[in-house]
Amino acid sequence: MSASLKAAPAALSSFEDAAPDAHRNLTAAAYYEFAVKRGEGEIAAEGPLVVKTGEHTGRSAADKFTVRRPEIDAKIWWDNSKAITPENFEALRRDMLDYAAGKKLFAQDLKGGTDKDHAIRVRVITELAWHALFIQHLLVRPPMAERGFVTGVAPDFTIVDLPGFEADPARHGCRSKTVIAVDFVKRMVLIGGTSYAGEMKKSVFTILNFLLPEKGVMPMHCSVNVGKNADSAIFFGLSGTGKTTLSADPNRILVGDDEHGWSENGLFNFEGGCYAKMIRLSPEAEPEIYATTKRFGTVLENVVMDPKTRALDLDDASLAENSRGAYPIHYIPNASDTGRAPHPKNIIMLTADAFGVLPPIARLSPEQAMYHFLSGFTAKVAGTEKGLGKEPQPTFSTCFGAPFMPRHPSEYGKLLGELIEKHQAACWLVNTGWTGGAYGEGSRMPIKATRALLSAALDGSLKNAPMRKDETFGFDVPTKAPGVDDRILRPRDTWREPAAYDAQAKKLAGMFVENFRKFEPYVSEAVRRASPKP
Repeated sequence: MSASLKAAPAALSSFEDAAPDAHRNLTAAAYYEFAVKRGEGEIAAEGPLVVKTGEHTGRSAADKFTVRRPEIDAKIWWDNSKAITPENFEALRRDMLDYAAGKKLFAQDLKGGTDKDHAIRVRVITELAWHALFIQHLLVRPPMAERGFVTGVAPDFTIVDLPGFEADPARHGCRSKTVIAVDFVKRMVLIGGTSYAGEMKKSVFTILNFLLPEKGVMPMHCSVNVGKNADSAIFFGLSGTGKTTLSADPNRILVGDDEHGWSENGLFNFEGGCYAKMIRLSPEAEPEIYATTKRFGTVLENVVMDPKTRALDLDDASLAENSRGAYPIHYIPNASDTGRAPHPKNIIMLTADAFGVLPPIARLSPEQAMYHFLSGFTAKVAGTEKGLGKEPQPTFSTCFGAPFMPRHPSEYGKLLGELIEKHQAACWLVNTGWTGGAYGEGSRMPIKATRALLSAALDGSLKNAPMRKDETFGFDVPTKAPGVDDRILRPRDTWREPAAYDAQAKKLAGMFVENFRKFEPYVSEAVRRASPKP
């Protein structure tokens, strides 16, 4: 048959039809073979798979949509969620099916969550082999005999990821050729027009953020580790604030680095792997994470590699400031083999303060913890989202994860407050941002100081340290801590001009107050009184 008379690919009735048996639930080695054969990536000198994501080197937050249906309309925080119609979604689904016809996709059955009572079954269908390997690392991997293609049990949700598909805004109700569309009723996520693999994992997080609160389970954008005395700790924070780095502590067991739930059974990881920033990764400061760059199976996104020697250059940001590594959690030597931990003794809220105002650590009352959780202040770091420039941008992302919160923040805040009270967890605010001045004048908080202060908080010794009351924010700040220069504990003293610090503190406090107005109707008077004083 001539090329001009070649028959069009047969129409597909489902995306699973495009994933034959030979492309289902494969091993890492098989995904490597497909990725290299298809030209999707290259193998670096010591074994990791190196790939490029093209124009999308971070999440496309503006291209994420939720299907608006009567069954869920009252449950969604529409001020934070962009809607598309069921008709838009169906047109998108059909067009993606047509695109998939004639292609061989990869499918695997995974889980979101390690808690047996609250995990969901997720089927992920991908166009790229390296995306399949990525999500195999990032989600929980059930034994092969328990996977849906073997048991015949249908998934709770299906994610379809087709980077080569380009959406049509007029037809699909989206903004650009890139689209991430979530249908909570049809239980499907459609991703097109982006090669950034992180969209898949954050889609699972969004799903769990919608489902779990109705069960009384708190979904959290956080890392978790646990000490030798079963003293679990939660680390809240947006990308770039140090969740992954600070939770990878050689003296504590890592439960997970990004997404967790807090149920009646304790803490549990949503994922089965880690997704760490690689740019300027230090073997001295982050030895456990650095070691993963020398492992077969690790997927390195936008990391520069010498084409001849295949040696990596983790300091080169020419491809992306947000270069990343995805690897299974057992690549961290002291990682939990269950993904679960007891109820937390400590809750850490991480912020990267670009104003240079906040102290390196502060003790929060339960009301202050609620205030700062709902505020979610930090500075977005370049590259974590498409469109950000080179400089950090101060932002308030409620619950330290607004892009992934389909429900109103008050639901998550109420749940967290109840859990803190029930389990009497100590709460701390930790600034991993700037000291000695604002961004551009000051310097980044020394990681050794941050680690020393965290260790003192987690072992309980910081509770007994001498404290001062912060004049602007009202929280308690230690005046002395082992291994930490006293001066750094008073941010005002690190500035060359104290009056300039006072002006910055007043400015930042005003931003907090203005941002929190929208939450005031939903919180108690005690939480409202936790506001800073401009």
